[in-house]
Amino acid sequence: MKIPPETVQQWASVFSVQLRDFSTKFSGSLLLQKKLKDVESIIKITELNGDNLLRDYSEEIERMLGSKMKSVKRLAESAEDADLYHEYNSSLQFDYYNSMLINTMDEDGNSVELGGEFPLEENEHFNNLPVNTQQSTIQVPTNVYNKADPKLLNAIYNSEALNDVYINNFLRDPTLTWQYFGSSYGFFRIYPGIKWTPDNNGVVAFDSRNRNWYIQAATSPKDIIIMVDISGSMKGLKMTIAKHTINTILDTLGENDFVNVIAYTDYVRYVEPCFRGTLVQADLDNREHFKLLVEELHVKGEAKIKNAMKESFKILNEARMNGQGSMCNQAIMLITDGAMEDFESVFEEFNWPERRVRVFTYLIGREMTFAQATKWIACISSGYYTHISTLADVQENVMEYLHVLSRPMVINHDHDIIWTEAYMDTVLFYTKAQSLLLMTSVAMPVFSKKKETLSHGILLGVVGTDVPLMEVMKLAPRYILGPHGYAFLLNNNGYILAHPDLRPLYKDGKKLKPKPNYNSVDLSEVEWEDTEEMLRTPMVNGETGSMTLNIRASVDKGKRPMYLTNNYFYTDIAETPFSFGLVLTKGHGSLMFTGNVSVEEGLHDMTSPDLSLASEWTYCETDIDPDHRKYTQHQAVIRYLQGKEPDLECDELLLQQILFDAVVTAPLEAYWNSVMLNDRVEPGVETAFLGTRSGLMRLNLYFSSVKKFLTPLDKNNLFTIDHFPLWYRLAVENTPGRFFYYADFPDVAWSVVLTLTTNSALDNPKGVLFLAIGVQMSLDWLEKRFWAIAKQCSNVEGVCPLSCESDDLSCYLVDNNGFILLSKERNDVGRFFGEVDGSVMASLIKMGMFKKVSLFDYQAMCKNSHHHASSARPLLSPFYMILALMRWLFSNALMFVLDFNFCGLWHSDYFVDAHKQKKVDALQPCDTAYPGFMYDSSVREANSLIKCGRCQKMFVVQQVPDSNLVLVVTQASCDCSRQFGPILLQPKEINKHNATVKCNRMKSQKVRRRPESCHSYHPKENAKDCGGASAISMSLRLFAASLLFSVLLL
Repeated sequence: MKIPPETVQQWASVFSVQLRDFSTKFSGSLLLQKKLKDVESIIKITELNGDNLLRDYSEEIERMLGSKMKSVKRLAESAEDADLYHEYNSSLQFDYYNSMLINTMDEDGNSVELGGEFPLEENEHFNNLPVNTQQSTIQVPTNVYNKADPKLLNAIYNSEALNDVYINNFLRDPTLTWQYFGSSYGFFRIYPGIKWTPDNNGVVAFDSRNRNWYIQAATSPKDIIIMVDISGSMKGLKMTIAKHTINTILDTLGENDFVNVIAYTDYVRYVEPCFRGTLVQADLDNREHFKLLVEELHVKGEAKIKNAMKESFKILNEARMNGQGSMCNQAIMLITDGAMEDFESVFEEFNWPERRVRVFTYLIGREMTFAQATKWIACISSGYYTHISTLADVQENVMEYLHVLSRPMVINHDHDIIWTEAYMDTVLFYTKAQSLLLMTSVAMPVFSKKKETLSHGILLGVVGTDVPLMEVMKLAPRYILGPHGYAFLLNNNGYILAHPDLRPLYKDGKKLKPKPNYNSVDLSEVEWEDTEEMLRTPMVNGETGSMTLNIRASVDKGKRPMYLTNNYFYTDIAETPFSFGLVLTKGHGSLMFTGNVSVEEGLHDMTSPDLSLASEWTYCETDIDPDHRKYTQHQAVIRYLQGKEPDLECDELLLQQILFDAVVTAPLEAYWNSVMLNDRVEPGVETAFLGTRSGLMRLNLYFSSVKKFLTPLDKNNLFTIDHFPLWYRLAVENTPGRFFYYADFPDVAWSVVLTLTTNSALDNPKGVLFLAIGVQMSLDWLEKRFWAIAKQCSNVEGVCPLSCESDDLSCYLVDNNGFILLSKERNDVGRFFGEVDGSVMASLIKMGMFKKVSLFDYQAMCKNSHHHASSARPLLSPFYMILALMRWLFSNALMFVLDFNFCGLWHSDYFVDAHKQKKVDALQPCDTAYPGFMYDSSVREANSLIKCGRCQKMFVVQQVPDSNLVLVVTQASCDCSRQFGPILLQPKEINKHNATVKCNRMKSQKVRRRPESCHSYHPKENAKDCGGASAISMSLRLFAASLLFSVLLL
């Protein structure tokens, strides 16, 4: 079959004219171009100075974060003074507002003890949660008894002094969010006061002492070797407790710490052979990896501790001598049910007389035979000994090591302020408070100043406040940085805190979940074109500078590649471990224009019903004065310009720009209305819209629509804190003055969005973009017009022998990235053309009409098709399965019975965390590579024959003039699918089966900046305070009750 190229060319040309006329008419682009010409004389074009912007924004960030640090210092001073002047009262009777019990009534309608009436009001500043800004509340974990402990009551009474400081801090800095004090006794005082909601089991699992901000503030960085005894005597419950102890220790570590885990019997075994003889960074990824491996440990053999102790000392000594690890605290955590050997010689060889390495010992089980020997190990090395007999004992006993490591800091009274890595507040996450999703905390330790307890180094707790990272990034205004520009923040380890390409969540079915490694994403995994780490290294080192990178970027969920030249500017943020960077795209991204109109003229146009402003941008600061929090950004701007709210702090440059944009685009409202009234609007025309760099949008619905496009839910097509709308970003990279066509698929109904850049109206060689304007039309309209055109032939009278509606032809409209906009098969629309017809796409790639672009995703999630090698266990026989099931039932029943006590009945770590360890997520973090494709517009047409077995397939491709589309017409009768497979865009996991690459990556120590302070030793420490055995008792009644309850659970 012959397909005349001249006929296809005619179809493309006629369709091009109709598309252009239609788009021009219903968008109003010609009117806007004329208006721009009229105001050209008052437009001023300026080139952005990245160094100046960097200085201004970083200083703003320093002021903001500095204010938070001052608030925390005031809290610490108040807490220490309250303790200093308080005399301990063993008979103190004191009621407080327990956050779980407030506003709770008993059966008689009376307030329960520690409850009482506590007014709560929804507050916009705290994400509309009900709070009390005049009072704080106390949260007590389930494993901490509420009322009877006089030490706890005295500590809570002392912390009452914080209430006034909380309130005064909030008055001084209304941008503060949560302020809190985590006590070493386990309670948590939070401001503003809230009602705490337990989990589904009625458990208050939150213990502030487990939080990263508490642990980092209480201790200096540390190198930890965890040694666990897996000899035969550790079987059953002992091994379960030991594993839980390891996991709890791992949970106390952060990315400034380093760790390894060694299991020993009569030989030494690294739980991860890849980490042999070294320390690895204790980031979230590595900690979770260790937990999976620890779960697979099995007991056997006889315990020989001496060799394992030698190996541990060697690792720590080599790290110290080679300048690796934390270069601060070093400790060995010995988890065993007994130490029978004489290993004094090991300490003489490796740790005496300096005692650089502390040893903490955890005696597992109820036997006390080896208590003295195990305690001796801890005391002789300035460590601490604890006895753990139940799962409920684990949490409190593990925390003791933090108190020991905090002693040098406490005795010196060194109040180091710490900043945490980015983290996700799960409480806020599950209440869908997305604006506070990622945050960092600033915290400071609180010490006892009493002279009589100086050598004990008593840590009272930690004070802190949260800083939403979105609020920090708002200080680098989006409109200045431009459509492809952005700002980002990373910490001293090179991990991202804020970046528009950071994707902390993934979709598991219908649910959004945090990725396991969401807060340990390295800068090199986001800015992956920085292969030589020329950007990462100076930023991590806290340097100031700039550089240029040619990058492959992508938009539309990674489907559409584009080449950009980015100018990077970076500096450190004083008194924090953070570095700040900003990016300006070369060309239009480095240029900006401003126009000047009167407030009176612009204000009138600002009130048009078709006009809106970017709701996530800060035009006026509405969060400072509580009376302003009720206003949207649009309302605040109007009231400020009207003089009704003169106290509002507004961005004057941005306001000047939106006034100008409002005046220039105002004629569009009348134009769109006249088109609707005077002309016959075809049913296929749905929406006209425009957007400017200032975040101003105008929207006209030709037909009322129930679609998602440009609604508040359609984040991808709106101005947000992270990005400009998709249609705006696509228009920026398009040829100025030419419409850009693509399929928009958030809606169930098919639609096509057209966008136009009008910078050609400025006749400016620098290419400054003013706005993007477009029309949305239905797919039905496109089909109707195109199929009518594709029946015509220029040289034939009457019926054309060639038609796209013929079964002999397949016709496609394909965009510049290879996606189908129109096909006879509706299901093809939106798909990549190579997936539908691999033979023609392969030919077009070979001819150079489409070029492949290799893209990478280092934040991907892949299906975990196989378990770790260490977890593989053959199913030996049906008998083995039955035996394993019986052993599981018995051990779980026994664990519950032995674990039963008043503090730990509903211990969250048992009911929740134990199950988490068993479950392996179906999706795991991975690295992927995938292709994208770009059309080379210099190749306007192509045609050829493809040999496919017994037939030859002809195709003709023709560029649609003045657009980003090509028309592809192929011979439908020749099936080439056997000879040419589909060309897919699906990502493929890289390094999936290369264990060496994965190993090296996990243990690699990239350039990082160590925290400046280190407190590892003080001569006045009370070394005799090294722990003791805890009493063990269990009544027969408790035993019977717990056994009955455990049977019911099973």
